[in-house]
Amino acid sequence: MPKVKTRKNAAKRFKVTGSGKIVHRHSNKSHLNRKKSGSHYRRLSVEITMEGDGMTHPVRKMLNLGVPK
Repeated sequence: MPKVKTRKNAAKRFKVTGSGKIVHRHSNKSHLNRKKSGSHYRRLSVEITMEGDGMTHPVRKMLNLGVPK
């Protein structure tokens, strides 16, 4: 059997919490920030969990975590 390899682009973007949830960062924080208010910019700093959006299964497969039943 060949080695199971992790997709490195997914490994850099997502992380798994201790309870098994997948967490990622908000987008739209790298440039064009002058027009965003301070509260909006701070809100983009908070990591969000992927719950019920239908993308947890593909991300878990890319990270070789297996798909929960």
